[in-house]
Amino acid sequence: GVLIRDPRNPRKVFAGLRRNSHGDGTLALPGGHLEMYETWEECAIRETLEETGLNINNVKFGHVTNDIMRKDQGKHYVTIFMMGECVCPDTRPHNLEPHKCDGWDSYDWEDLCRFAERSGLTDSHERNLDKNGNDGSPILFGPLLKLVEEAPVNVMNFLNKSP
Repeated sequence: GVLIRDPRNPRKVFAGLRRNSHGDGTLALPGGHLEMYETWEECAIRETLEETGLNINNVKFGHVTNDIMRKDQGKHYVTIFMMGECVCPDTRPHNLEPHKCDGWDSYDWEDLCRFAERSGLTDSHERNLDKNGNDGSPILFGPLLKLVEEAPVNVMNFLNKSP
């Protein structure tokens, strides 16, 4: 996953709702699988460009999580989180893979923490769902949920530092 600082609000990062894959309907960062011989930085730059059209730089390691996804066909991933900034300060993400994502928006750490709290609640009464089964806040994709729960220092520093 790639934490991409929103140039219009540097305390926010871009995330979108997943579609047609494990974690369908959950909020996730841009990202994907490493290609053969690719560095983590190259993967972050490529995946961000493919999914959002954003060119990023200053890409660095953020954190790693161990993600066992029992609900999703018994998948087990090690997720490497990278952090980067948009090259152009006026740029906005575009949904270049609409079959995989419902679109991009930006969220601050408090938003993600609030979504994480609600992501852990499975009872509809606890989540205060409306008649359509919606409470207005997204559920976090497993790796992003774990990242928020672990709140690693270098990710927190990245989000709290101006570019």
